Amino acid sequence: MPAVRDFTITARLAFVTATVMFALIVVGSIVRTTGSGLACPDWPLCHGRLIPPLQFNILIEWFHRLLALVVGIGLLATAAWTWTRPETRKRLGGLAVTSIALYLSQALLGALTVWKLLDPNVVSGHLAVGLLLFATLLTLGWRARQATRAPERSPMRPAGLLPLFATATAAIWAQAVLGGMVSTNHASLACPDWPTCNGRWLPEFSGLVGLQMAHRLGAYLLIALLAWVAVRAGGAPDATTRNLGRVVFLLALAQGAIGVANVLLGIPVWVSALHLGNAALMLALALIATFRLTAMPVAERAALDPPPARLRTKSGANVERAVAR
Repeated sequence: MPAVRDFTITARLAFVTATVMFALIVVGSIVRTTGSGLACPDWPLCHGRLIPPLQFNILIEWFHRLLALVVGIGLLATAAWTWTRPETRKRLGGLAVTSIALYLSQALLGALTVWKLLDPNVVSGHLAVGLLLFATLLTLGWRARQATRAPERSPMRPAGLLPLFATATAAIWAQAVLGGMVSTNHASLACPDWPTCNGRWLPEFSGLVGLQMAHRLGAYLLIALLAWVAVRAGGAPDATTRNLGRVVFLLALAQGAIGVANVLLGIPVWVSALHLGNAALMLALALIATFRLTAMPVAERAALDPPPARLRTKSGANVERAVAR
């Protein structure tokens, strides 16, 4: 069917663009940790040239901009295909417009990052919008993919699991943005030790130390939340949902270990990039789990629990009397 083909192509375009967006987020971390944010002091050119001087920091920033251009081309292709097909426009047109708006905001923030000489608020906003764009592309791709599938009987989802996964998804995004604020404000080594901070268990929550400690506290709370998500997801009849709950929790534990290594090793470039990449992966998997749950009918607890023994006995007695008559 033509409509199925249109949705299939939309899904592929969105997922490919989201993959490049993931790479862009990770390379953005490398740009920050290597101090390459102003290696190209002008925008959109780099040192007034399309192909910049072949120097390490300049090439890192230039490659970051090149990936942003590829994301823009992929996004433009996805939005154009979506809007030129009636069925995809009807179901996915709003998401396509939202992704374009986010991309334009991201491009503006990227330019302001250079023009404002790496203002921490601008750089943090750049990351926040980038993660939102990544999530929007995944949403677009997932909904397009779902439209290609024939209706089928879905397993029931436990009551309350959908808002729990949705809350976890939002919390992962917020923690990643908070981590970006730590990095852009140069607070990564405000506490150079762990689990204490400058040798103290309860330091003052002010200045750069307060920002670092807020990020640590957020990490502890997020791990606890995702542990509860994994426990609740373990009761879901859908195996994929159960596995996603476990994997996101395990990634959160790995994220904590990477964060500790970041501090103890003095913020190595590749460890820092892995830290942000793992956060983006957690966001993607939690978002996918949320989408899966939205397609499942909710299981009411009363419908799942067996009737009380007294009612079963009474019902059985009524049946026996009816048979005797």
